Amino acid sequence: MAILYALVARGSVVLSEFSATSTNASSIAKQILEKLPGKDVDSHVSYSQDRYVFHVKRTDGLTVLCMADETAGRSIPFAFLEEIHQRFVRTYGRAIHSAQAYSMNDEFSRVLSQQMEYYSNDPNADRVSRIKGEMTQVRNVMIENIDKVLDRGERLELLVDKTANMQGNTFRFRKQARRFRTVMWWRNVKLTIALILVLSVVVYIAMAFVCHGPSLPSCFK
Repeated sequence: MAILYALVARGSVVLSEFSATSTNASSIAKQILEKLPGKDVDSHVSYSQDRYVFHVKRTDGLTVLCMADETAGRSIPFAFLEEIHQRFVRTYGRAIHSAQAYSMNDEFSRVLSQQMEYYSNDPNADRVSRIKGEMTQVRNVMIENIDKVLDRGERLELLVDKTANMQGNTFRFRKQARRFRTVMWWRNVKLTIALILVLSVVVYIAMAFVCHGPSLPSCFK
């Protein structure tokens, strides 16, 4: 799975989060929230850690964050963040400004899970991100090292259960396998039809030779 963790927060108050695997991404994400510029400053930033990148979108005081594999690039994670931001605002409206920590988690964590699955595994997700277009601010996002941003004296260790990526790879492998089986089935059908036609022609030519003519006169007297 390309996107492994996501949260929605007002300032440093987490309103909803979901993790697709066993990881300490939540604690790191909360440290990132503390280090972001003032809550009224809109921003698009990315922070790298090992093979993973934390992507952050802050708009009108609402922060949406996700952790993705670095191979996911930037367009898909930021398209995911944009989708989550719109859904969250549309669902909760003004309640966002006074909501308590995790008060939307029971309901909205399911949305995070569904959209993470979609943007991680569905081929249409990449097409959607291209249709929406990469925003200028997303193309210009600089990816900084998270240790430098958090200003820690020791290296921060991100722990991720590798089975999540294995499950994502398994999902893609199964889809490719099904597609391959379908292609091979149609190829076999076409080959079978071609063989039947060839054999029919051969049998007809043989009968025409034996029956002394194309209309098989001696065989149907």
